[in-house]
Amino acid sequence: MVALSALTAANARRWAVARMLADRGLAFRAVARRLVAARDRYLAVARQTGVPWFVIAVIHEREASQRWDASLAQGDPWNRVSTHVPRGRGPFPSWAAAAVDALVDCPPHAARWKDWSPGGLLTLLEHYNGLGYAGMGQPSPYVWSGTDQYSRGKYVRDGVYDPNAVDAQLGCAGLLLAMAEIDAGVAAALGHSDATPSAVPAARRAAGRPSPKPKTPAVIAAATAAAGAGAWWPGLSSGTRAALVVVVVAGLAAAIVFFIKHRKQEARP
Repeated sequence: MVALSALTAANARRWAVARMLADRGLAFRAVARRLVAARDRYLAVARQTGVPWFVIAVIHEREASQRWDASLAQGDPWNRVSTHVPRGRGPFPSWAAAAVDALVDCPPHAARWKDWSPGGLLTLLEHYNGLGYAGMGQPSPYVWSGTDQYSRGKYVRDGVYDPNAVDAQLGCAGLLLAMAEIDAGVAAALGHSDATPSAVPAARRAAGRPSPKPKTPAVIAAATAAAGAGAWWPGLSSGTRAALVVVVVAGLAAAIVFFIKHRKQEARP
């Protein structure tokens, strides 16, 4: 039995130092651009399920190479009854309907997941594929393939593990790293915004990726609001949404300060 809390902690530690392999960076970034370009389609499913759009995107890539005629659940055609696990799903009227079913009604029931920290969402992604690797104490290639956190070992078919097989697909973690480079909302959600090399721990300097600076409560509130603002302003770029949120937060902060000063003046004899 795999303890999800321990797996979440392990995935968080790996994420803190992970980097894309040099010979896979171009491939990761090419796919990341394609996934980010389809953000609005993923956002439509995110609104119905509560699963972040970028998590849906990387699942779609891993399960179906982002084919829109294939289900998010296992890559089978969504307009037929599925024959691979989860079996017996569908047919569905659209890709989005099949995606909602996969996230809401199929294990591991991603729509019920609550921990969307980097370690938490990586654990959900690993759980989506299966916890066999975690049970052996091995990094899941579904998550880590193409990064320096994975070298070899793969289930080549159900229940058959080959320690020398190498997963050729791009893993979810590397895809998220590449998406964070080009989308400010993804970067904020994954803790990759406001980075500065001068405050980088040695482990992350060695990995070539800086850690984010400590954030004030106001910055945290703005980043959190910006991540959710995509559901309200899907037609705007992530940078524009972030700027609007900063203006709103700053206005609220100024109003609170004015109110407190006014109350203090009224209280004076």
